[in-house]
Amino acid sequence: MEIFANLGLGLETAFTLTNLMYCLIGVFVGTAVGVLPGLGPIATIAMLLPATFGLPPVASLIMLSGIYYGAQYGGSTTAILVNLPGESSSVVTAIDGHVMARNGEAGKALATAALASFFAGTVATVLLALFAPPLAEMALEFGPAEYFSLMVLGLVASVVLASGSLLNAIGMVILGLLLGLIGTDVNSGQARYTFDFPQVADGINFVIVAMGMFGIGEIIRNLEHDDSRQLMMKKVSGLMLSKDDFKRIIAPVFRGTALGSALGILPGGGAMLASFASYSLEKKISKNSANFGKGAIEGVAAPEAANNAGAQTSFIPMLTLGIPSNPVMALMIGAMIIQGIQPGPAVMTEQPALFWGLIVSMWFGNFFLVLLNLPMIGLWVKMISVPYHRLYPAILMFCSIGVFSLNNAEFDVWMMALFGLFGYICAKLGAEPAPMLLGFIIGPMMEEYLRRALLLSRSDPMVFLERPISATMLGMTVAAMVVVLLPALRKKREEAFHEEE
Repeated sequence: MEIFANLGLGLETAFTLTNLMYCLIGVFVGTAVGVLPGLGPIATIAMLLPATFGLPPVASLIMLSGIYYGAQYGGSTTAILVNLPGESSSVVTAIDGHVMARNGEAGKALATAALASFFAGTVATVLLALFAPPLAEMALEFGPAEYFSLMVLGLVASVVLASGSLLNAIGMVILGLLLGLIGTDVNSGQARYTFDFPQVADGINFVIVAMGMFGIGEIIRNLEHDDSRQLMMKKVSGLMLSKDDFKRIIAPVFRGTALGSALGILPGGGAMLASFASYSLEKKISKNSANFGKGAIEGVAAPEAANNAGAQTSFIPMLTLGIPSNPVMALMIGAMIIQGIQPGPAVMTEQPALFWGLIVSMWFGNFFLVLLNLPMIGLWVKMISVPYHRLYPAILMFCSIGVFSLNNAEFDVWMMALFGLFGYICAKLGAEPAPMLLGFIIGPMMEEYLRRALLLSRSDPMVFLERPISATMLGMTVAAMVVVLLPALRKKREEAFHEEE
């Protein structure tokens, strides 16, 4: 079968000393990032992007991918031991995981998280291998009108699924689209919104925006909070699960994997939405629902399976359509562009070794993560106890060096600082920066496909409604907006946002 030939090519690409080394580095850094509250995969990938410029495309993407799904593993460690999630998708894990740690079952909770994550990651990688090729083949039939409509749907979905105020989310998307227009118009050669600054004649580098909003902005936010972390124990033991424990977690892990795999594909979904949805589902249908919040092992297994499955299936729209389903995938698209690779369905046909090598590397990555998480738990425990005021100067220095290395220009560092301040202001106002980053990445591509479609149709806007696939996606966009604008749902959303504040 063709699938086995493709996987053979992927194995040949991934199973080299260089690529295995970068895979190991990626998952190790990702685990450390997940363990250390205040970083996160978005800021880390943004910081490491300049370091990947000199790497081969396959090695750089394998390493950056490892950081992402490795962070899902690492976030559970600090959530369980300290009740301080290192990654947003691990918030739900802390509910029952930390109670288990207080009850002397930290080892059991950590083992459950690791095994659930490994199973879900493996299954999600299989789904990625099975469903990515047919989706990419279908996408090859897309024209400019279909791509434009797909990107509109993706942006609206990110608004619908974003937490907090709907108005804030829409405003951030529009702001991202406007920032993406800064630079020189490709068709006319005229400078747009540069305000006579020659440094932005080619546009604002997305690494500057990402590092500022997610790196510097997060540093300022974290310095506001007391970073005292009380470990439940200095040494973790009891990492073996009993037969009864396995029976209790099998069904939640399967359900979490299935739900996470489906939600990971949605624009704006990914690991965080998957973990919350999985926990809610499990709490409703579990026979042990009364113990949820009191140390139920199912409350650790389900969200951990869901967030890892969601993290890896989010690669499907990125690899096949060139559409990011979350901010991390937007950064991955940026990394591909830096390497001279045009994201989209052509990647599978033009660069099959990269496409399949990246997929197969995820199997190795999941195996490495099991080896790293449980045997090295002592190292992660020590890392958790590092005070944040000792970490942030190094993070700040690394961000500044990384941004300066882009063009050897001080202007870029000042721009990063400006976006960092703006990111902090947005956080205080309850405006998520993620929709802005998606708008910033997708905006220039949307403009390009809009112009192409109108040129081919001789400026007839009806081309977007006359083509069935394009019309269907625009219809789905309108339906999504109508649903989210329904008064009852909107009121509930606003109330939830104010409760979070």
